[in-house]
Amino acid sequence: MGIITLIRPKHWIKNIFIFIPAFFAGTILSFENLFLLILTFFAFSFVASSIYILNDYKDIESDKKHPKKKFRPLASGKVSKRNALMLFFILLIASTALMYSTRIHVLSIIYAYFILNIFYTLVLKRIAIVDIVCISVGFVLRVFAGAFAVDVPVSEWLILMVFLISLLMGFAKRRDDLLIKEESGITLRKSIDGYTKPFIDLSVTMMAGVVIVCYIMYVTHESVISRIGNSYLYLTSIFVIIGILRYLQITFVEEKVKLFEIVSL
Repeated sequence: MGIITLIRPKHWIKNIFIFIPAFFAGTILSFENLFLLILTFFAFSFVASSIYILNDYKDIESDKKHPKKKFRPLASGKVSKRNALMLFFILLIASTALMYSTRIHVLSIIYAYFILNIFYTLVLKRIAIVDIVCISVGFVLRVFAGAFAVDVPVSEWLILMVFLISLLMGFAKRRDDLLIKEESGITLRKSIDGYTKPFIDLSVTMMAGVVIVCYIMYVTHESVISRIGNSYLYLTSIFVIIGILRYLQITFVEEKVKLFEIVSL
């Protein structure tokens, strides 16, 4: 049970972004493409889990002093350091093997994600705004991995939209962290001192508006319409707007981040 908690499989859901390019290209139902995307999904998930292990390994001593993080597998002693390091390398090897046997060029994206998160774990997660940007870049890399896996083009609007919606989720999560700090005095991350509630509220609102504009620009782009073969794709923007409004309601009215809480490391 400790190992399962350590690799955090519940966070693998964020890797569904890998399927986005094939979905919008209309090729996701191809058996070959779906098979390759599933392999890429697990390869990315294994690397992400290895990063979680590294993060927890690095923060063992500080986690022991934290009221919540002290229950993490490494901090609590449920999983030994030796076993954690072994699992770290096993996951890296498994990820490499999956992609090497199918789409070796996807490895460049996965390794870029791995290196980015090494720097994030060691330094960048302590810097306000930079921490959220790193997370957003991670989502963009997932989209590129999915596109490379099945050789489909990826629109610049799609990349911008994924980056912006990731920023939106990141700022909303930091707002939740800030509320926890104000109510309990518990600081969940070192970068939180670089944020204030008015700044986050403004950032969330701005990102929400730009995401909607980007999505509308994407679904009305000529290349997308010709590739999908359907000029009514713009109607899906109605659901995107409703979804964004609901997310803002959760963030500002209910003041909780249950949806897309996965953006945190």
